[in-house]
Amino acid sequence: APRALRAVGIAAIIAPSFARIFYRNALNLGLPLFQAELSADVADGADATIDRSSGVLTVGGYARQLPPPPLWLRQVWDEGGVIAYYLNHGRLPLGEAR
Repeated sequence: APRALRAVGIAAIIAPSFARIFYRNALNLGLPLFQAELSADVADGADATIDRSSGVLTVGGYARQLPPPPLWLRQVWDEGGVIAYYLNHGRLPLGEAR
């Protein structure tokens, strides 16, 4: 499903939750996912802008702070996915220490 969404021009997805397999496939392809409940704030199909670094979502002049993604995740997105990151850096991205 993430591959088809990218193929039709979807640049990012915001949803209340994601199935684990969908999340992993999107990560592998470099498709940004943001987890947030927006049903009362944004109409389906509305044009939006997301600052991927800060997590700020702007829709028609309305701005909302989404949880900002960690640096390693933004790096994977910027490279176009996990495989592209690995091919460009010779290693997998390291997540933040827990």
